Amino acid sequence: MEPNPRLDEIRQAQARWEEVGGGAKSPERRDTFVTTSSAPINRLYTPLDLDNTGHSFLQDEGFPGEYPYTRGIHATMHRGRLWTMRMFAGFGSAEETNERFKFLLSQGQTGLSVAFDLPTLYGYDTDDSWSAGEFGTCGVAISSLADMEILFAGIPLDQVSTSMTINSPAAIIWAMYLVAAEKQGVSWEKLRGTIQNDILKEFIAQKEFIFPPGPSMRLVVDTIEFASRHLPQWNPVSISGYHIREAGSTAVQEMAFTLADGLAYVDACLQRGLDIDDFAPRLSFFFNAHNDFFEEIAKYRAARRIWARAMRQKYGAQQPLSWLLRFHTQTAGVSLTAQQPEVNIVRVALQAMAAVLGGTQSLHTNSMDEALSLPSTKAVTVALRTQQVIAHESGVTNTVDPLGGSYFLEALTDRMEAEAYGIFRQIAELGGVLPAIEAGYFQMEIADAAAIYQREIDNHERTIVGVNDYMIDAPIAIPILKIDPLGLERQLARLERLRRGRDNAAVNRALTRLEQACLGQENTMPAILEAVRAYATLGEMMGVMRQVFGEYTEPAIV
Repeated sequence: MEPNPRLDEIRQAQARWEEVGGGAKSPERRDTFVTTSSAPINRLYTPLDLDNTGHSFLQDEGFPGEYPYTRGIHATMHRGRLWTMRMFAGFGSAEETNERFKFLLSQGQTGLSVAFDLPTLYGYDTDDSWSAGEFGTCGVAISSLADMEILFAGIPLDQVSTSMTINSPAAIIWAMYLVAAEKQGVSWEKLRGTIQNDILKEFIAQKEFIFPPGPSMRLVVDTIEFASRHLPQWNPVSISGYHIREAGSTAVQEMAFTLADGLAYVDACLQRGLDIDDFAPRLSFFFNAHNDFFEEIAKYRAARRIWARAMRQKYGAQQPLSWLLRFHTQTAGVSLTAQQPEVNIVRVALQAMAAVLGGTQSLHTNSMDEALSLPSTKAVTVALRTQQVIAHESGVTNTVDPLGGSYFLEALTDRMEAEAYGIFRQIAELGGVLPAIEAGYFQMEIADAAAIYQREIDNHERTIVGVNDYMIDAPIAIPILKIDPLGLERQLARLERLRRGRDNAAVNRALTRLEQACLGQENTMPAILEAVRAYATLGEMMGVMRQVFGEYTEPAIV
């Protein structure tokens, strides 16, 4: 390579700066500076840092809306359309959550996001003995189509997009939503939204799996296949790094593990015989927005670039829509503190700003009180207003990728991309994502990263405001949400009426049909829809699947 006189000039000038005043004669506050993920940060970044990585503007940055989409998937990004403001909500009964949905929409929210309670997440009805004490405490209870109809009563499903955070029972909950839309007179072609449906990250991090990996992956592919044929605007899976980060991973691990999961779903769909361009445009992603402003922005940019190159170069996707990494962001719940909860408003604002500058397509901002309880109406309103201030008052939406070209940001993006490829090689050496899960690779990597982070806090190498520094001894003075104590009684009564009033012979036929579908090789979605229309309950349908597929027990990792 020919020497670059401009870079030689910069190199000489930087050496002079270091000697005269940039370093030796200007003491720093501490010996090392690191990101939230404990990656070292240089004092200064210059064009030399990009030259060292072989960085090319046209190949690595380019223009927004053009391959490899480092600077955003649309040419105009938020100048053309703001991100969807999608606040995660759900608690108690379907009636209570429906009321919260309508309040949020009245306050300017532009999309819905449903949180389900623990029994629903594990596929149990509210009146199951396994559900005792868990009704509505971390989301809304949905045991049947009747609950889903109430949840969206008065909300036109052809005019709002809906995200549902559900995984093992995702196909059944999605079917309930589809039938609820039918009953509103809304065709599936008009429905817009997402089911999380990412079972791989459950095995890796969140642990809300039910069935073994094989049948679990089959159900995910069933939903992707069904959506590609019947719901052109629906995202049948949201490949989620959020929970991986919440479990303690670094930013690079979050990105790399998530993209590896996404590629595993692509491989599974191709093995089913699907065409890459028939399903890839509807794959979506879900990332965390943690405290380190620049690290988070670099993570989103690197993820877009890696995914675009994989879809185009490895899988040969022909449609540009197949190359796009579209993602939702949620601010970091794990960063919230019970101490001085009002300070969480500041944390969330910075995290949300990083998500916006990183090019997110939709965003949830956590509420200040979520380390203490489900969000109160006041807290969730402040969280929504945070997004609106960023959108309309901060000026960051006036130009596309305003931090693009920053020597620090571009160098950090390149470094995170390179480190992600290193992780991909480790996963490949273990035989792929599923063998790596069984070997405990992901779990041990996350555990190690979490231990390092906690040790840094404990040793006061990392400051957490209000936790290990700047503490105050004062009572918490914010309102805390109270769930309706009669909600459980209403839910149990509704289930009893449902079982008495439905056509139980039709339910039994539908459950038998579902069992046959699970035992065979056909797509399970038609049989699930038949059972939902007959008002079979979530627990009844999941019971059939448990009997056929069995339940998974994670092996001990030593």
